[in-house]
Amino acid sequence: MTALAVSGCDLLGDSPEKIAAAREADGRAIGGACRHAGRAIEDCYALNKKADRAAVFAGWRDMNDYMRENKIDTVAPSVTPPVGGRRDVAPEGESESQAAAESADAERKPARPSGGPDAAQ
Repeated sequence: MTALAVSGCDLLGDSPEKIAAAREADGRAIGGACRHAGRAIEDCYALNKKADRAAVFAGWRDMNDYMRENKIDTVAPSVTPPVGGRRDVAPEGESESQAAAESADAERKPARPSGGPDAAQ
């Protein structure tokens, strides 16, 4: 009877303790990943605004210690963080920086109406 009552608690939603433990684990994972990628802790905070800062720092520090003890080099991130909440994806055969530059150029150029004196140019 007790087992049935306890198993029903999960049906009502996650407990505050379970949510806090998940946020802590996520923050530590984010911090560890940032350190492994060679990111400064300030950059990690800026890229993960919703993450718990104390947990992010704890994960970053743990990974820093682990990497020093085991002489592990950083791994450069292969994907740049999105700028302005937008992610530019490069077409096949084109680098991400080329795609981002072309996208930025296209946004800066004003649209010209078809016809008129500028149409011949």
